[in-house]
Amino acid sequence: MNTQQPDEKGFFGNYGGAYLPPSLVGVMQEITDSYMQIKDDPAFVEELTYLQQTYSGRPSPVYYAKRLSEAVGGAKIYLKREDLNHTGAHKINHCLG
Repeated sequence: MNTQQPDEKGFFGNYGGAYLPPSLVGVMQEITDSYMQIKDDPAFVEELTYLQQTYSGRPSPVYYAKRLSEAVGGAKIYLKREDLNHTGAHKINHCLG
C-alpha cells in the first residue's frame, strides 16, 4: 500500500487520517471531487506552479547548516526554510492548491 497519498477516505496506511465534523463532510467532499477533476489539468498545474513561484516564493531554499553538522559529528544537516516563504509559513501551500 502506498502511504504517501491518502486513500479515498483520507487515510494514510491503516491509521493516519483526519476527523471531520459531520457538518463539514459534504463540503470537503465537494472540494475533493473538484480537486480530483482538475489536479492533472496542465493549465491548473501551470497556474499553481506560477503562483507558488511568484506569490509564495517557491521553491523555498534549503540551507546547509555547517556548524550544526560539525557539532553532531559530521552528518550533513540541511534545513528547508519554510519560514522564508513570502507569507512566513507553509500554510499558503494549502490555500494556493
